Amino acid sequence: MSRAITPNAPAWLTARPIAHRALHDTAHGIIENTPSAVDAALAGNYAIEVDIQLSADGEAMVFHDDTLERLTFASGPAHALTTEAFRAMELRGTTDRTMTLGDLLARVAGRSTLVIELKSQYDGNLAVARRAVEVLAGYAGPVALMSFDPDLVAAARDLAPHIPRGFTMEHSYDDPEWDFLSAQTKSAWGHLEPFALMQPDFLAHYVKELPSEPVTRARRESGLAVLTWTVRTLEDRAIAALHADQMIFEGFRP
Repeated sequence: MSRAITPNAPAWLTARPIAHRALHDTAHGIIENTPSAVDAALAGNYAIEVDIQLSADGEAMVFHDDTLERLTFASGPAHALTTEAFRAMELRGTTDRTMTLGDLLARVAGRSTLVIELKSQYDGNLAVARRAVEVLAGYAGPVALMSFDPDLVAAARDLAPHIPRGFTMEHSYDDPEWDFLSAQTKSAWGHLEPFALMQPDFLAHYVKELPSEPVTRARRESGLAVLTWTVRTLEDRAIAALHADQMIFEGFRP
């Protein structure tokens, strides 16, 4: 890390608690990343975190999972669907439909901060970053991009250096979902070795692994804002208050 890199994360990024996948509440028919969840977050005056990934025809869709089974009545990879198939597909527990990134921007219209996570297949494909930047061109509201994939964070830096960008990270990457990574890569990412490549303006770190020495050092030496995810319990909130500048939360209302 270098003191010569000046972060450009603005104050609005940490001004309000950030609703994880928008303010969803399955028990009341408000499903993650849907228009209803976005509307609920706006009504509660929260910032909004969402996920985007590409459709088969290259559109940025507001959808978290790589596969369809958990959130829909279909099966298979999400990226195999066209934009229109995404829009038409029924989601479990709601009459809402999947939004494009453009739909989301029109709905929010600058009324709250958006933190957009770029989902990755970790295959070097940067198209989701390119499409996000294309759709965001001319959007006047507060918005930041982040990703678990250092290559996508670096692509955001190259394509739109004016948009605050963040590295979404863990320290150990112990969950089985990360088994595809080598031990060397896990260690490198957890210790922020791709920092110079990404030149992030903020970090978004797993709350259960805070404090983390690399994150503490980045916060102290480079002035990076630190978000933490996903805050669900009183213990999580206490950790966030001590070691982060704002929380990405779900399951309660701060």
